[in-house]
Amino acid sequence: MTGVDRSPTLELSMAELREVTGYAVACAEPALAIFEREHPEDRRPRAAVDAARAFAEGARRTKVIRDTAWAAHRAFQQTRDAGQTAASDAARAAVAAASAAFLHPLAKATQVLHILGSAAHAARAFEFDAGEDHHVGADYIEKARALAGPVVVSVLTRYPNAPGGRGRVGELLRSLDTSLRQGGEVSPQVVPD
Repeated sequence: MTGVDRSPTLELSMAELREVTGYAVACAEPALAIFEREHPEDRRPRAAVDAARAFAEGARRTKVIRDTAWAAHRAFQQTRDAGQTAASDAARAAVAAASAAFLHPLAKATQVLHILGSAAHAARAFEFDAGEDHHVGADYIEKARALAGPVVVSVLTRYPNAPGGRGRVGELLRSLDTSLRQGGEVSPQVVPD
């Protein structure tokens, strides 16, 4: 085994990458209010979203995006360890938004996380914030579906379907993935009350 990834590659332009990143930012940004309510002085998730937005709007893809993503990841870990589940997933949404700038042109299901991960984590943050109300997450996934323009959908459909696993966030991710690929309504799994 040489360790070389032999996954097929696909076409992905810088303009498309910026569009995907802009979508990820739009999905993650509303959840920042949840994190900032718990930690008003902690700017790490917002800095990650801002760095991703700058790239989406035409700035160069630099180390700043990675650095702010790692900082937001530490914010995620700290809030997770403190049992602040809504704030934790809001920070994860910010990490995912910044990670979208580094979507790889490899035909691997895990790359779908770079495209739709911010939406799924934001939806989960809103669910936690509403006392684990899965209807709130389903509603947010519908909003995320509506935000996805034709470029985002075109890029998404070049990749395999979203991977299995990842708990409730994975369910939300796969629901959005399926809906965007089929061009229809979202039907996320809603656990009965």
